[in-house]
Amino acid sequence: MPKTPIPEYWSAREALAVYQFIDDLRDLIWNRYASELQELMMTERKTVSDDFDEFDDDINF
Repeated sequence: MPKTPIPEYWSAREALAVYQFIDDLRDLIWNRYASELQELMMTERKTVSDDFDEFDDDINF
């Protein structure tokens, strides 16, 4: 995911307003899609975990 540059000209008050808006938006999205998001997150973690298992060598020290 590309990183979006944050404007350097925002005041602290403007930055806080954006931060609070994003936090509220995140909560609204979670409240609406919680079960679907949890399922998707579990699926993605399983996929990543399976990818790492492929390289899991038993190295004895």
